[in-house]
Amino acid sequence: MTTPSIPTACVIGWPIKHSRSPIIHRYWLQQLGIAGDYVRHAVAPEDVGAFFRDFAKGPFIGANVTVPHKEAAFAAVSRADAVATALGAVNTVWLEEGALVGANTDAPGFLANLDQLAPGFDSAGGPAIVLGAGGAARAVIWALKARGFAPVHVVNRTRARAEALAERFGPGIEAASFEDLPALLPHAALLVNTTSLGMQGEPPLEIDLGPADDRLLVTDIVYIPLETPLLAAAKARGLRTVDGLGMLLHQAVPGFEHWFGQRPVVTDELRALILADIGQVA
Repeated sequence: MTTPSIPTACVIGWPIKHSRSPIIHRYWLQQLGIAGDYVRHAVAPEDVGAFFRDFAKGPFIGANVTVPHKEAAFAAVSRADAVATALGAVNTVWLEEGALVGANTDAPGFLANLDQLAPGFDSAGGPAIVLGAGGAARAVIWALKARGFAPVHVVNRTRARAEALAERFGPGIEAASFEDLPALLPHAALLVNTTSLGMQGEPPLEIDLGPADDRLLVTDIVYIPLETPLLAAAKARGLRTVDGLGMLLHQAVPGFEHWFGQRPVVTDELRALILADIGQVA
């Protein structure tokens, strides 16, 4: 592509046309009066190595990285932050003195969403349940362990994948199966869905929340639809819920600050912009 006339960051992935990140960053650029831009940039898996190898040549000042390139980004950076190192995945890159540096902002974004919409959610700690054992689950497990939740039960249909994560993260992380949920729910303080179940076009996530403690907080990293079947079931049960849109918004903050030099704020107006784009009403 041609070199942009103003500082430009991008989001890469394959595919990438679905990304709402340009809406987020262009909103902040406008609000802060910064001459810059943020675009989608499709990178095929066979081209991702060259993309990072030649990154310092331009045309971008930084990038967000989404599926399926986060592990490739981790392998490509000269230095990664503690979260990215723990997860083996990078979702944000920038240049420092010509060297490519990376971070993983998924875990901090997940926590910031809960901090904003369920203040004090971590004040008592306690057991937590994470549904799923993919890349998103890794970020959530790291975040919950950092905030003192224990044990964190990783529940997955393929138990071996849950066991692999328990081994990776060490003490306080325990593998479980969906059949174990009735025994786990009465003691859990937090339930997080990191699977694609409940996402638009995917089968619903159907679990019985009847045994749950009345103080259970239920959150879903899916944000299309905004209220997933899991969150609807939790509300019907009288449980507190937090949707997944805030994680998308908050994980974008550190990258913008690295690229454009000012720290943006997640506002209700920004949230409304994304909701309008996906055809959802809060």
